[in-house]
Amino acid sequence: MKKLFFLAMLIMLASANLFAQKYITKNGKVSFYSDGEIEKIQATNDQVSAAIDTSTGDFVVKILVKSFEFEKALMQEHFNDDYMESDKYPNSTFKGKITNLSDVNFSKDGTYNANIQGSLTIHGVTKSVTEKGTLQIKDGKIIGTSKFDVTLSDYNVKIPSVVSKNIAKTVQINVAFSMGAVKS
Repeated sequence: MKKLFFLAMLIMLASANLFAQKYITKNGKVSFYSDGEIEKIQATNDQVSAAIDTSTGDFVVKILVKSFEFEKALMQEHFNDDYMESDKYPNSTFKGKITNLSDVNFSKDGTYNANIQGSLTIHGVTKSVTEKGTLQIKDGKIIGTSKFDVTLSDYNVKIPSVVSKNIAKTVQINVAFSMGAVKS
């Protein structure tokens, strides 16, 4: 499945303007943090695929949900089986665009604020989102970061009442990636 997604991203990038610069990664990082009344929960996933077309600002991210790693194995099991239903909804995705593309100079080293708008799909539910991030251009690479909140009920993630004080209703998401240019 990962290879198929990677191939689809490459085809998408190759079919666009041949002179535009495309960047891609297969090892971006997404983490989340839940500060519940009783317990703090954190998980990290460093197998995140992402691609960006610098000429259009088109941006896509794919996360294999089962790749989140927790401090405790039981937390990971409950996350995948009970809350995220990872067998039924194996991926979370973002498809969108950098809306202030003219403010980012991809050919000059520097740090730029990015406004990002698109569709976020979690647990089979797709919502329109607008978030802010930072793009650092350094030595021909794009290093991107963003931090935002996700309300679990917006994506039909159900938390049983018996553990509702352990898990926050809104979790903080941190995204970080380093992309290299696709060689044509």
